[in-house]
Amino acid sequence: MKMQKGAFMRGTDHMVLKEIPVPEVGEKEVLVSLEYVGICGSDVHYFHSGNCGAYKVDLSEDFMLGHECAGTVVEVGAGVEDLKVGDRVALEPGITCGKCEACKSGHYNLCPDVVFLATPPVQGCNEEYIAFPADMCFKLPENVSTKEGALIEPLSVGFYAAEQGAVNTGDTVIILGAGCIGLVTLLACKAHGAGQIIVADLVDARLEKAMELGATAVVNSGKEDIFEKVQELTGGRGFDVVFETAGSAVTIAQTPFFVRRGGTITLVGISAQEEINYNFAQIMDKEATIKSVFRYKNIYPKAIAAVAGGAIDVKNIVTHEFDLEHIQEAYEEAVNNKTDLVKAVIKVK
Repeated sequence: MKMQKGAFMRGTDHMVLKEIPVPEVGEKEVLVSLEYVGICGSDVHYFHSGNCGAYKVDLSEDFMLGHECAGTVVEVGAGVEDLKVGDRVALEPGITCGKCEACKSGHYNLCPDVVFLATPPVQGCNEEYIAFPADMCFKLPENVSTKEGALIEPLSVGFYAAEQGAVNTGDTVIILGAGCIGLVTLLACKAHGAGQIIVADLVDARLEKAMELGATAVVNSGKEDIFEKVQELTGGRGFDVVFETAGSAVTIAQTPFFVRRGGTITLVGISAQEEINYNFAQIMDKEATIKSVFRYKNIYPKAIAAVAGGAIDVKNIVTHEFDLEHIQEAYEEAVNNKTDLVKAVIKVK
């Protein structure tokens, strides 16, 4: 039996490397030699707290994190026709049933029976090899690296957010939160032609990264009065589209005050707090639309094409890279370094 290395959390704040079998390939699966795996905010929550929202890790057993990944096909199942050995692929980490109302109506991201990597109890992909359905493995063009391939997953969230917000050419946009998801939402809004993109956060290093990636202006809402700043930047009009990507009860509650009359609020970040005080009088008075985002659907091909065509430069969101042997340090850095770390990836091989 061929063996591989896999990284597992053992309790909170502790990662161990183990030898585990390389999985066998099913008829419609491919075996992918993974090269990069991103560290997502949900991974950090599971690692440090044992839960992300309502999803909880069984801390009595080892659990593998990781769902943002890409690599090279090294074996194909007998029923696979569209991929071959040597193809480089990005994996869309959710396997849906294809039979429920959500799937059949095209909203497969809402499938109640989805099997999603690193969402308990489903194991993740912090390992050297993974067997995965071929139809959820998307071939990367020659000019797209596997590091960029691993970033297609978070980019797809930002891309879907821009679609949900119906961002149009020339729109004024504010993004609350400049973490990874805020930054990929910025990139997607740029690609959709937004005219003015303001990004707000509490961390200067993240705001500097936002400017580097093309924000029109940034606001450190810990140092400036963001309500006054919004009035100043929009001439009192408010924004066409407001994105909340921080998952903070504070910034979620701010969104009705920042949107223009008839504008759209798009909620992307997931708050640990299930119920939040919200000013619906503002919503009613402005006849504002509220949209929400849960992962993404039918986005991977578009996101890959946008990267390949040069419309989006996703690789520059990465600030830290670690190898698999140093995954403990990688996760510790993701937990503790909120000043400099924006996005970390694991180079598996």
